[in-house]
Amino acid sequence: MLTCFDPPHPTSTSIISLTSPFTRGSLRTLQNVVIAHATTSKTPVTSGEVNAAVLVPLCNVDGVPGVLLELRGSKLRSHAGEVSFPGGRVDPADASFLAAALRETQEEVGLDHRQIDILGQFGLPERSLMGLRGFVYPHDDPLPSISLSSLTISQAEVATVFHLPLSAFTSPARIRPDMFRAASPYWAIDVSDLVEGFEGVNDPSGHSEVSYGKEGRLELWGLTGWYISLLMRILKVYT
Repeated sequence: MLTCFDPPHPTSTSIISLTSPFTRGSLRTLQNVVIAHATTSKTPVTSGEVNAAVLVPLCNVDGVPGVLLELRGSKLRSHAGEVSFPGGRVDPADASFLAAALRETQEEVGLDHRQIDILGQFGLPERSLMGLRGFVYPHDDPLPSISLSSLTISQAEVATVFHLPLSAFTSPARIRPDMFRAASPYWAIDVSDLVEGFEGVNDPSGHSEVSYGKEGRLELWGLTGWYISLLMRILKVYT
């Protein structure tokens, strides 16, 4: 039986190419698949609880398809130094999870909502400071590459942003098996070489509680890593 811990690799049934730039056609195909896997049509903001929303920004950089991620600032009170999607807490003035995710994305990395098209949502909401709500991509057709240097980063919240190519999701040198909340298997991804200025840490325990992965690597792990693995299974990149 195949499990999440079978080595992932591009399959003949993969919904999208891991190397060809995103096009409107490929994202329409992706959108249809995500909608077909949607568990709910709309998740309401829960009054009296800490609600949050994030975006999974799909984009081309230098003609390479991937995901825009950020490294959170080291002085934040929660999730400091972690690799994450753009997003954050839902404010009382936000009309919805989507409104919160778009507002936070503009505040953190300078992407205006007019540059963003929502493709859908996937996965069940998880109790955390982050909850997944959608996808974004550049607005022109054919889809251009975005310039990371053109983004306006919130220095108070974000240390840096970087682009994770889709091909990294199946690279044996990057991935390792992990468990989300000791119950759900997923693949953690080493992004140390993609984050400018990261030189690693010496962590005797082998895994820090906040930002770093095994052996001092900077990794996409935890809730963010679990959601990425879920998306890759929906797109049939992982079996």
